[in-house]
Amino acid sequence: MSDQTLLSPQAKTKPAIRRLSSVSTTFEELTLGPSVVVPPEHMMKPSDAHETAAAMEMAKHRLKDLESGPGDLTPPSPPQTNFTDQYAFAFDIDGVLIRGGKPIPQAVEAMKVLNGQNEYGVKVLLKEADTDCAIAIHMRYLAVHPTLHGPYSCFDPGHTPMREMAQKYNTVLVVGGEGDKCRTVAEGYGFKDVVTPGDIIKDNKDTTPFRKLTQDETDHSRARNFGETEIEAIFVFADSRDWAGDQQIILDLLMSKKGRLGTRSETFDEGPPIFFSHNDIVWSTSHNLTRIGMGALRASLEAMYKAITGKDLISTAFGKPQIGTFQFATRLLQQWRKDTHGINAPPQTVYFVGDTPESDIRGTNEFNASELSENTWYSILVRTGVFQEGTKPAFQPNATVDNVLEAVKYGIQREVDRSMKSKIQQLSEQQEAIVEE
Repeated sequence: MSDQTLLSPQAKTKPAIRRLSSVSTTFEELTLGPSVVVPPEHMMKPSDAHETAAAMEMAKHRLKDLESGPGDLTPPSPPQTNFTDQYAFAFDIDGVLIRGGKPIPQAVEAMKVLNGQNEYGVKVLLKEADTDCAIAIHMRYLAVHPTLHGPYSCFDPGHTPMREMAQKYNTVLVVGGEGDKCRTVAEGYGFKDVVTPGDIIKDNKDTTPFRKLTQDETDHSRARNFGETEIEAIFVFADSRDWAGDQQIILDLLMSKKGRLGTRSETFDEGPPIFFSHNDIVWSTSHNLTRIGMGALRASLEAMYKAITGKDLISTAFGKPQIGTFQFATRLLQQWRKDTHGINAPPQTVYFVGDTPESDIRGTNEFNASELSENTWYSILVRTGVFQEGTKPAFQPNATVDNVLEAVKYGIQREVDRSMKSKIQQLSEQQEAIVEE
């Protein structure tokens, strides 16, 4: 959409601009209203100066509003709703959109604002930044509101960096989540042969001395002879529901010969690689204090592996603050713009809204400062999750606001102000060029 559609007030009548001679104009004529004063030789020449002057007059009033602050703005009736192709929003989920499995109240309103219910009538593209296999469940809480169908529906929650690994590995162990839900997600990503801890325990109940499968777990676990199976990679998709059992199985594989359970490598460097979908040590839940997350599981595994083998565990974490996650998000946004609008480029600015300074803010800032970033990533920290008022964030955001609704309003207003100031600058340059003539 054009700057005019997004930014300009809808004037009821066209301003009356008069052209006056620089030689014969009187003081009274100058005080009667908007005027353009030109040299005599240009008095009768065709010109679009009146249109430029009218725009300048409107721009001056708008600039005065901008300088007085957003709270003093009295916008006109919203224009026709359109998508903006200049910027987009990306969100962490836990602590930003939901908390304890329920939507944060302002999140619902934020989705409406992004869907065009704002003073400028602009729809803004967004992307949920979450690699947890439970993302479909997360979005269900927001989807119960029928008014929330909008620009975010173009993204399948399965689009994560792990999806790109499906072509590299065949037989994989997927850890985390409830039951075998993450197996379903992994198969949806394109993984051809997916194993769960339940499958391994079903094959050999002595694998985890203190964990016994329930009848439902037994029914959903697949029978298999793991003495003849080579597991090529381990993926921790979601938070473990059984740290002791899952860590025992993971350690068995890491110390195995080529991913065969029941074997033990003499050098401890023959096991499969391990990948984590994110690296947050703590995360926000319905509890009043933060709870330990997947990053804590990773740290625990690294410590145990070191204690047993004497070697450092080499592992890979996707998600924030890893730069690869932001590269992936940029590619995804660019592909969406190309498919829907024919624009083969990422948005100029992506506003990333998160609640964890150590991952959300750090990742956004570091990616934005890196040579790998093709556009601007702008970090916004909210107070509804891990970060709480009264503490100093370890990594400073570009802005800190109370909740996701305020973050959305902040980003949109910032873009409006930037566009208007750019417009005013262009009009000023045009005016100067006319006067020089």
